[in-house]
Amino acid sequence: MAEATGLREMLHNRGYARLLVASAVIGVPIALACFFFVSAQHQLQHWVWETLPKKAGYDQAPWWWPLPALLLAGLILAPIVTRMPGRGGHVPVHGLGGPVLGPRALPGVVLAAVATLPLGVVLGPEAPLMAVGSGLALLVLRPAQREAEPQAAMVLGTAGSTAAISTILGGPVVAAVLMLEAAGLAAPRIVILLLPCLLASGVGALVFTGFGNWTGLSIGALSLPEVPPPASPDAGDFLWGVPLAVVLAFVVTSMHRVGRVTAAWTGRRTALRTVLCAAAVGVLLAAYALLTGRTPTEAALSGQAGLAELAAHPHSWSVGALLVLMLCKGLAWGVCLGSLRGGPIFPAVLIGAAGGVAVSGLPGLGTTPALAVGLVTAAAAITRLPVTSAVLAMLLLGPDAQQQMPLITVCAVVGFVTAELLERPPGEPAAGAGDGAPGVPGAGPTGVAAQGADGTGGAAEGAGRAGRGPGAGGGAAPMEDPRAEGGRP
Repeated sequence: MAEATGLREMLHNRGYARLLVASAVIGVPIALACFFFVSAQHQLQHWVWETLPKKAGYDQAPWWWPLPALLLAGLILAPIVTRMPGRGGHVPVHGLGGPVLGPRALPGVVLAAVATLPLGVVLGPEAPLMAVGSGLALLVLRPAQREAEPQAAMVLGTAGSTAAISTILGGPVVAAVLMLEAAGLAAPRIVILLLPCLLASGVGALVFTGFGNWTGLSIGALSLPEVPPPASPDAGDFLWGVPLAVVLAFVVTSMHRVGRVTAAWTGRRTALRTVLCAAAVGVLLAAYALLTGRTPTEAALSGQAGLAELAAHPHSWSVGALLVLMLCKGLAWGVCLGSLRGGPIFPAVLIGAAGGVAVSGLPGLGTTPALAVGLVTAAAAITRLPVTSAVLAMLLLGPDAQQQMPLITVCAVVGFVTAELLERPPGEPAAGAGDGAPGVPGAGPTGVAAQGADGTGGAAEGAGRAGRGPGAGGGAAPMEDPRAEGGRP
């Protein structure tokens, strides 16, 4: 009763009302910025991997194409991560979390993403998008305001990140669920944080979709225009699906460990070792092309296009090609996680989907259930957010999702639990059992921590969701009642 009363009082608070209006307003410029950001990245990617090879006289990118492309990416990124404010964004092996990158860090984040991701870096655009969203949102507040009102800065920054990530994850619903699951707050606090995020992401998604239809530009969002024929899961799908989820979670977690080792190695002599890691990624992508006789484009980049092609034509790959794709792209993804800049989710989803389709010929296991298991398990293993992963898989599968829902939910849990057990050392508290009070988003993949006065990120490192695993990053201080600050949120 007291919590409900406190929530009603907060909704009548003028400061919180202003914050809701600001959240709705910032959704428009953030959506426009994200649209041009992902459109530019997509157009550059198309030019590097399709237009340029054809102009050079090839039908498709030759096997050696990733070697100079990734070397160039490393040479571009090295001065960004060593000299520019914000170091080009968070190291992706730590998830999407960490202290929010403020306006000063935006040039480095944008340059790192636009200049290197199209060259074949095996990472997604989600982390740079969230950094852009939070950085633009915090421009609404002057530096003095960000320091004097850290809670308002946190909520506004989280709303900006949610609006940005919603543009490529299927809309505001997935983004809001992701934020809710990562926050781990009590019910009234969830509503206080959720409303600005929903407003910003809803307005942003409307502008983003409308502007895309108007301009006709492609953005390469995560979607599956075609999926295998619908099939209701039966006992055979569950008997194969659950152990498959365990195996795929093991694969994703193992590749993530490669990223941790790489991150530790690049901590010293960062510039040189960043270039060497990028070159190693190029070798892995070229190895995929040589071993399979297919284009290296399938193993390069974030994997949105490859995932759509795999779902539409799952039998156009041989089992051997899919296994080599998992190995080469998985290792390349692991190296990128610890050395380059981008988001960790999209490549992991493709790796999981490839593993599912590769074994879909097992007796009693259908192609659609196997694809569903791969999608949701990989997402749950890398984000450690099973609910968000299940919702994302259902949206990707479209009409087929209703029939696959039982299998999706079970495998989301199996993938999450397996990844937690494999990643967490014995005796360490499980997720959600960290010391201290629950944190706001910042502990999980949506992480937005309190903004520092210098505009490059807050110093708060809270307990958060657990502060561990691929989805864990730096947290923010526990969310206080904003009314304690003179009635302002």
